[in-house]
Amino acid sequence: MTTLIDTINHGPIRELRLARPPVNALDTELCRALIATLNQCMAEDVQGVVLSGSERIFTGGMDVPYLLRHGEDKHKLLDSWQAFFGAARTLAESRIPVVAALTGHSPAGGCVLALCCDYRVMARSVDQAKPYVIGLNEVQVGLVAPEGIQRLLRRVVGMHRAGVLLAGGQLVSAERALEIGLVDELADGAGNVVEQAIAWLQAQLKLPRQPMLQTRAIARADLHEAMQPEHIQLERFVEAWYSADAQAALQALAAKLGKA
Repeated sequence: MTTLIDTINHGPIRELRLARPPVNALDTELCRALIATLNQCMAEDVQGVVLSGSERIFTGGMDVPYLLRHGEDKHKLLDSWQAFFGAARTLAESRIPVVAALTGHSPAGGCVLALCCDYRVMARSVDQAKPYVIGLNEVQVGLVAPEGIQRLLRRVVGMHRAGVLLAGGQLVSAERALEIGLVDELADGAGNVVEQAIAWLQAQLKLPRQPMLQTRAIARADLHEAMQPEHIQLERFVEAWYSADAQAALQALAAKLGKA
């Protein structure tokens, strides 16, 4: 069986590295593997988690061609989206700090996972003409970002800026993401991203443990609330998947990916 998530221990910190080539696209199996691995970390009393990806790409987001192969099977499509939102919710509700080590591009679902973490460190591209990007570009592929996901973005970049980015389905460069607060640090190279993520966690773990964890829980209460089912409305989201606009945009994206 292929390992979808590589685990690397850094003392009391565990790195979970997405490992589904070529772009760590999020299918049902990978999302469920992430849930299980995060739960295992908490069961084994790991003190902090780094969620990382491959060099040049953290994750390309949801595996659209895979989802389109579900066809008219709404039950199967619902199951796949439940797995994704379940992974995001598990990150949001983690009892221990989690840092997103964004090793490259982080669109759509990758951005959602990152927003559910405590802190975000993103790689700076060596080619300034081709910067790594991050954002919620659902509108570009014919989808509506649910209220809960919009709340995740608002809590880090503010109400107005989130609205502009969401309505335009905009992706922003790593440098711009730092300017607007979407990420917290930049690093040169994927290895440095992980190194800086670990350093941030190590500093947190030096603090008095219970005061840090309890203060963190209070600070993240709005994040937990955002991920509640009433703010995702998954069945409505799945119904919208089959709209003419969504299907046209999704099929176009799948065709483009097939040529890549």
